[in-house]
Amino acid sequence: MKVRVLGCSGAIAKECRTTSFLIDEDVLVDAGTGVGDLTLKEMKGIEHVLLTHSHLDHVAALPLMIDSIASTLTKPVKIYALPGTIAALKTHIFNNIIWPDFSRIPTIANPFISFHEIQVGQTMDITGKRIEVLPAVHTVPAVGYAVTSGKGCWVFTGDTERNPAFWRRINSMNVAALVIETAFSNREKDLARRSLHLSPMSLAEELDCIDKGKTFPIYITHTKPAETELIMAEIQKFDQTQPFGPNVTHDIRWLRAGQEFDL
Repeated sequence: MKVRVLGCSGAIAKECRTTSFLIDEDVLVDAGTGVGDLTLKEMKGIEHVLLTHSHLDHVAALPLMIDSIASTLTKPVKIYALPGTIAALKTHIFNNIIWPDFSRIPTIANPFISFHEIQVGQTMDITGKRIEVLPAVHTVPAVGYAVTSGKGCWVFTGDTERNPAFWRRINSMNVAALVIETAFSNREKDLARRSLHLSPMSLAEELDCIDKGKTFPIYITHTKPAETELIMAEIQKFDQTQPFGPNVTHDIRWLRAGQEFDL
């Protein structure tokens, strides 16, 4: 299974693209601005889109991507999301005001997209990949995902604050890589708490929930472009990042757009 990082920034700037991951060639996890780096051929290969939640940085490119490939579609692109996320998309994006309702055109019987409700704890088998819907704690209905093709799991927290249920589930998994958000620096820790995001301080507390003896690479995502260097420096104060030195507790790395992982 190959995971390609299309976007992993908490906002836009030069070379900063918002959240989206391409798994193999056919599954997209979130649809932030990073989708815009795909070729038309690559977009045409996407058959399934898994959304963590409805915020714009995670869905902004979805209507534009569908528009780009609509004329070539022979079946709907399947959009998987919580009921609240689907309701938000229908009300605020695919509403024939902001964007056409692609779930009803060109015809109700043969639309460009179809919505599929998911729930926390659900597992799905999609094109040889087993996908589990994980809990997230955010300001809108939200989830994370664990994806595996039979080896270790690629785990993505989505946008979340402190999340005990997530760690209880993760500790029972064979995790090959964890992608976890840290949106704000410690100087913005109060804003992080109010907006239900992590800061390095709360990240440290969350990582303490990992069972002793379990080790896997931990990739930091969703940093605000203006604070990325500060966030990573603050993380390094409590847990040394690569290159490793003495007293390493966790293998923490900064996620970058363009990275690819074979799992």
